[in-house]
Amino acid sequence: MIRVVIDANVLFSALIKNSLTARIIFEEDIVLNAPEFVVEEFLKYEELILKKISRTKEEFVQIMHMLKEIIRVVPKEEYAQFIEEAEQCSPDEKDVMYVALALKLKIAVWSNDKKLKQQDRVKVYSTEELKNELMK
Repeated sequence: MIRVVIDANVLFSALIKNSLTARIIFEEDIVLNAPEFVVEEFLKYEELILKKISRTKEEFVQIMHMLKEIIRVVPKEEYAQFIEEAEQCSPDEKDVMYVALALKLKIAVWSNDKKLKQQDRVKVYSTEELKNELMK
C-alpha cells in the first residue's frame, strides 16, 4: 500500500484523458490525500478542463464523484503547523501545501514537477516512478 499526497496537475491530467495517471488513481494499492485547496482549484478550472477533456460532461461529473470517494481531502488546520517548514524547502510557492501535508502525514508527494524533486524534505514520485513502485 502506497500513501501519497496528490498534486492537482496529476488529477487534471487524469480527468483530461484516460491514461496511466487515471489508471493509477483508481488502483487499490494506493491511498490518495490532498490539501483542501485542490477542491478550489477544480472549481476554478472546471471550464478549462471541460474544454480540454476527451470525455463527455456526464463522464466528467461521474469521475469527479469517484474522485471524491477515493481522495481524502485534508483541512488546512490539520497541517498548518508544517506550512512554515514547507515554505523553506519548497522550490515553488504553489507546492507549499503539498509539501506541508506530506510532512504532516510523513508520506510522499505524487507530482511530475521536476522542480519539486529538487528539495530533499519529502519524497516525490513522478507518475512513472509510482507505476514502478506499484508493480513491485
